Amino acid sequence: MICLLPNCAFLSETSRILEIYRALRARDVPVRVATHGGTYEHLLHEAGVRYDVVGPRMSSQRCAQFLRDEIGMGDVRQSTYTDDELRIHARTEAAYFRAHDIRLAVTGFTLTTVLSTRLARIGLVTEHNGSWVPPVFEHRLLPAPATPIKPAFRLLPGAAVRWLTNIAPPRVNFYCGGFNRVAAELGVPPIPSLAALVLGDLTLVTEAPEVIGIPEAVMHAWSSEGKRGYRPGMRLRYTGPLFAHLDRPVPEPVARFLAPDGRPVVYVAITSSPPELIRNVVRAVAPLDVRVLVAGTIHDLADLADDWVCVAGVLPSHLVMPRVDLAITAGGQGSMQTAMSAGVPAIGLPLQPEQDLNIVLLERLGAAHRLALPHAGTPRLTALAHAMLSDGRYRQAARRIQRIYAAIDGPADAILAFAAEQRGRSQAAPGG
Repeated sequence: MICLLPNCAFLSETSRILEIYRALRARDVPVRVATHGGTYEHLLHEAGVRYDVVGPRMSSQRCAQFLRDEIGMGDVRQSTYTDDELRIHARTEAAYFRAHDIRLAVTGFTLTTVLSTRLARIGLVTEHNGSWVPPVFEHRLLPAPATPIKPAFRLLPGAAVRWLTNIAPPRVNFYCGGFNRVAAELGVPPIPSLAALVLGDLTLVTEAPEVIGIPEAVMHAWSSEGKRGYRPGMRLRYTGPLFAHLDRPVPEPVARFLAPDGRPVVYVAITSSPPELIRNVVRAVAPLDVRVLVAGTIHDLADLADDWVCVAGVLPSHLVMPRVDLAITAGGQGSMQTAMSAGVPAIGLPLQPEQDLNIVLLERLGAAHRLALPHAGTPRLTALAHAMLSDGRYRQAARRIQRIYAAIDGPADAILAFAAEQRGRSQAAPGG
């Protein structure tokens, strides 16, 4: 049995796990879904997915704090979860795995699984790293973050920050402190580094080789054996793009707003972000002769609405993107891939380092641009949006990536192959 564990504090991780669920169920694979609950838990219910809440349910207030503390955003000396939360979730998840004969856990940023899977002695597959994986570090492809993870980095030259950014993941123990205190209590191996905290036994590299720039053979040959900062036996597999296809129609007011009238449409979809950031972005593009569609998700942004700005809630972006001309997002892999799959160029305002990478990879191919958060509400964003709407080369580059994505199958086969391998090892072990 496979268990999927979405972190429902995030729209992106909830929707990506839903995509994996659908792909596995289409192959008649038995799957259970477990979560700590959270802001986007309702999407599981709306999709008709039966699921269990394991451990204390996350309130909306706890989800908001989680987003403030998450990797890349919060202080590196804390672990996003409290020690008590880590202790409770690790034990309740492990008990759940045993009770339901779970042999493989697949997660989207439910980081407590790095402890619970060790406690239950089962395999862990992660999808939340996107392109942020060891061969990318080793080839020095990570950009210097637009917002430095440590304030002191602001004082260093850009080349030095980029070098540190690439060598750091397997060498620093950022965010690991609480995990290692609880690991010692539970009698499971410690987490040796930031990279080991977020990578699974199998990590799905949810991007195309042509976008990352590392051949499939090189990615698949990578192994953690003999490498500092990783757990033994860690592996990687390309699976191609993974983004949401929410099972809901485009709301009628939004459909009317998107009807062609000669003006381009800018789609502002910056989820899991402070509402003031969204307001700043809308104000910056307002001087252009455009219409602006805002995916407000959980925020009350009704004050932005007027004849040229339409504010909605959670939208099926895969249906919206083909009808817009430019997307502005935080640079999460799902939102950037949704834009590219529709052949739409994008501006990314990264909130954390993984998003920096997603944007820069597409920027290198001519389909996107990165802009640091301090410029979100300034004429710099206005000028960039105008340039990308006026220059057809950005659209052409996005359409080239669209054709690459259309030829890739997805993550289910990699998960099933790994599950079969884990099952074979279990049967071969003493006591089988």
